[in-house]
Amino acid sequence: MSANFQQLANFIWSVADLLRGPYRQPQYERVMLPLTVLRRFDAVLAPSKEAVLRRYDELKAKNIPNIDAILNNLAKDEDGTPLGFHNHSQLDFAKLKGDPDHIGRHLADYIAGFSENIRKIFERFEFDKEIEKLEESNRLYHVVAQFAEIDLHPHKVDNITMGLVFEDLIRRFNEAANETAGDHFTPREVIQLMVNLLLEPDTSVLTQAGVIVTICDPACGTGGMLAEAQNWIRAHNEQATVKVFGQDYNPRSYAVAASDLLIKGHKDGQVVLGNTLIDDPFPDQRFDYLLANPPFGVDWKAEKKVIDRWPNFRGYSGKLPRINDGALLFLLYMVSKFQDYQTSNRDKPGSRTAIVFNGSPLFTGGAGSGESEIRRWIIERDQLEAIVALPEQMFYNTGIGTFVWVVTNRKATHRKGKIQLIDARERYTPMKRSLGDKRRYLDQVALDAVTREHGALEHSQTSRVFDNTDFGYRRVTVLRPLRLRFQITDEARERFLNTCPDLYDALQAVQDALGTEPLLDWNRAWTTVQKVFQHLPDGVQGWAKGAKGSAQKRILRDCFTVVDPEAAPVIAKHHKIEPLDRAALFPAQTLPADITKEGLHALLGLNADGRGKHVEYEPDPALKDAENIPLKADIVSYVLREVRPYVPDAWIDRETLDEQDGGIGKVGYEINFNRVFFQYQPPRPLHEIDAELAEVEQRILELLREVTE
Repeated sequence: MSANFQQLANFIWSVADLLRGPYRQPQYERVMLPLTVLRRFDAVLAPSKEAVLRRYDELKAKNIPNIDAILNNLAKDEDGTPLGFHNHSQLDFAKLKGDPDHIGRHLADYIAGFSENIRKIFERFEFDKEIEKLEESNRLYHVVAQFAEIDLHPHKVDNITMGLVFEDLIRRFNEAANETAGDHFTPREVIQLMVNLLLEPDTSVLTQAGVIVTICDPACGTGGMLAEAQNWIRAHNEQATVKVFGQDYNPRSYAVAASDLLIKGHKDGQVVLGNTLIDDPFPDQRFDYLLANPPFGVDWKAEKKVIDRWPNFRGYSGKLPRINDGALLFLLYMVSKFQDYQTSNRDKPGSRTAIVFNGSPLFTGGAGSGESEIRRWIIERDQLEAIVALPEQMFYNTGIGTFVWVVTNRKATHRKGKIQLIDARERYTPMKRSLGDKRRYLDQVALDAVTREHGALEHSQTSRVFDNTDFGYRRVTVLRPLRLRFQITDEARERFLNTCPDLYDALQAVQDALGTEPLLDWNRAWTTVQKVFQHLPDGVQGWAKGAKGSAQKRILRDCFTVVDPEAAPVIAKHHKIEPLDRAALFPAQTLPADITKEGLHALLGLNADGRGKHVEYEPDPALKDAENIPLKADIVSYVLREVRPYVPDAWIDRETLDEQDGGIGKVGYEINFNRVFFQYQPPRPLHEIDAELAEVEQRILELLREVTE
């Protein structure tokens, strides 16, 4: 079968040479794929063609309006099974070849004779435009005549072989159009890896007799992932029933995928044209397996207006990702199509999905962002099984690094609470000839190695196994005190009086009390200012009341103070507080046993003043920072160990502890591959570098000598 399919594919590929001239090579598929579909349908419908034509004439004579359902049931394959489509035109490829003078009109009439489901596919191919173009360039008859010579009858080419031929043609044409192939075609070896990760763990189930499998690709492009998944299952179990479903936004890609489904004889499957994010063609269906390569970094502004009106997005009610990258929305859609998993019910087996992302969904967005919340939602539900980092330059239209996520609601028992990271970035083989941006590929050895690593779930140089919580963190705000130096200078006086001229006498009184030397304690300076204003004699203008007075005070501080690290901290409030309830403040934390009450107070910004009270300092906005504290670490110990030794005056912003999650700070999740797999390489010794530089200099001098002598 393999040799037969390859010879057939090669012959059809060779026919494309007739298009040279009016078409560029990347455009050949616009003609060749639709004609391949037509020729296959023509051969498949041949056995029942006469019966369909007779019945068509009878129905037309009786003026019966809806005849598609009747004729679709009458058109049957060799086993007597209805095909689900028909053609009631008197024409076929033999007759088309016999009338070269009217080939364009007859071919259009022949396509119009198909049932509505086939006509819709050819409308998406926009094949009527190609017929006109071919006829104008005098190529149409030559191409059709060549296809008429290809015998695609089911007796000679069964559905499996025909599917392989069509897949091979799709791959070749997409690779020829490498500048756009990435929009609708994923490299074959990437798909093979995804299918292995998805299906290998279920080999024992998928090889059972009579098994029925449903597979969905919500961004199916030309159907390559669906085809590869079918091939894997067929190779392991010829008796398995595989039902495939897909959706794509690109009309031509949809037409190819829908044609592929019909060519292979899949009557229970369905490929739909539409926008996956807002149009769900399978609202009541759930699938055993899902896989997809959604577009990278595509914004979803057009869909946002619709999605914002929904109470949730496909069952997820959290925050959504930023408008400029909707990749994670595809994953949410796929998760919404999971079968319910119940260990006690064989009819509810759960689902698995594999999806290709760029690096953005791994770490974009801090705690509380849409991206982080989606990661958190998936990880805390224990649905993220593994992530594989692929080499760069693997795709046709981008050289960036990509990652395969495996997500499931039925992890194996030994994977519960675990996430596996596999680094395959260095396992590539260089290509002899690049295809667009694709310069590398994964050979079979690499594919097998990654698949084995995934199955083994062990630590190695390129595989790491983590607890779910290892990727979570609390984002806690850390504050430092504002330190102000007070000084009355001529420039500051002028600036202040330009704004508050009615405070001239008051300012003079302050200057008499404090002088013009710099003061490193704003608190004492401000106390003096307040006393001076309280004791001003009648007739001397002081602070105004209300909002104006508050503004005057702010202006005075702005004009006469500058930030100085050597100055004393600015006191914002005085507190007389009760001892802190540590258990209530840190319900999920185990505080260090040796931390004192006063130490905990200070860590929260409440500093003892030596008189039985506590002062709270005003934070410096310029020094405000945030710490991502691992979920497994307690906040207090982390700050004492990682922050206080470097900034002793820092404290934890109490408001961030009260924001959510029981007072343990805002929780986020991110996955950083570089941090996990980073291997420190010590710099080379200086004498080696010096020797190399000397060698290069010597070569340069020799080259210059050759030029000058």
